[in-house]
Amino acid sequence: MMQNDKIVLYMHAGSGNHGCEAIVNSLSRMLPKPALLLSNRAAEDERYSLGGLCDEIVQERHIDRHFLVHAWYYLWRRLFHDPESFMRYRYRSVTGKHARRLNISIGGDNYCYDNMLEFLILANRMFHRQGAKTVLFGCSIEPALLEKREIIDDMRLYDAIVARESITYEALLRICDRDKVFLYPDPAFLLEEERLPLPEGWQEGNMLGLNVSPMIMEKESEPGITLENYKALIAHILDTTDLKVALIPHVVWENNDDREPLKKLYAAFQRTGRVILLEDASAPQLKGYISRCRMFIGARTHATIAAYSSCVPTLVVGYSVKAQGIAKDLFGTAQGYVLPVQSLSKKEDLIHAFAWLWENQEEQRRHLQAVMPDYQRRAAQAGELLARL
Repeated sequence: MMQNDKIVLYMHAGSGNHGCEAIVNSLSRMLPKPALLLSNRAAEDERYSLGGLCDEIVQERHIDRHFLVHAWYYLWRRLFHDPESFMRYRYRSVTGKHARRLNISIGGDNYCYDNMLEFLILANRMFHRQGAKTVLFGCSIEPALLEKREIIDDMRLYDAIVARESITYEALLRICDRDKVFLYPDPAFLLEEERLPLPEGWQEGNMLGLNVSPMIMEKESEPGITLENYKALIAHILDTTDLKVALIPHVVWENNDDREPLKKLYAAFQRTGRVILLEDASAPQLKGYISRCRMFIGARTHATIAAYSSCVPTLVVGYSVKAQGIAKDLFGTAQGYVLPVQSLSKKEDLIHAFAWLWENQEEQRRHLQAVMPDYQRRAAQAGELLARL
């Protein structure tokens, strides 16, 4: 197959975020042609599940790590009013004579982060200028952002946009042509799990999986309230149920590492013998643990997707449109299924949300078992769309 027939996956941050890994892992199996993965952290991708799965993994070029290169491109950008020059350097392996026909932006919630917006816009514009098609795939975008002129122009430049939940989809329909906006569930609903031996202390059929992230702690309305809620919840569970608790990290980057808050929780309850802390693992392996939990409470979107897709009753401690939208599409409402971290004001708030999950766990499990086959079938249909582009 010719090099330019490969599909380029870009805006991939690296597999140390196992949600990013889950997207690429699942999407790669759906694509009609081999995928070249442009990665911000290629070594991570090789270390986890993407090595050998993608046809080619290419490390992005980091302009900020080379002073002279950075200075040259900065001057070039200023003198010639050429902001795309930074992106041509970053993605040099797929621009110019190496340009591909189809480029897919895969960072599901990238548009939720202000520091990503300029890069997303410039990359989309650059690929189009080089004659390529672009697809924004599996996205969640706050509707308020889609009222900004530069974002509207950017959205209209994509050849196709696939929203992963209906809140984003409906907002996109207000600014884009209906024939290029599509609604398909996140590809990670199709992630194949890998079951490792269970760790010491795991009680089959009676584990509550628990995930917390530094990211939601940055969104809390009162400093420290998130960990206070998690500690109060674990104490409540140990006092009032026979459940054991598995603390499960899903992102392990140095500056954004779930293990940091989870270690604090583990230290507080280690002596009880009913709380275990899982080691880092690949996205399929983590799903293998999550799928064997009785219930799951999670902050990371793709940790909760692993639970949902395994029909594990789940409560999301969320902060953005993605949590609300996915829950709404699965259950008809986010009420009871999503606890916004911004709403935490008392240390008992998570206990009250857990009480609802506890009372409704079997009903939620039956509902997920009923709707998940069709939900996953629709997720797989996104591959048919990509084959037509």
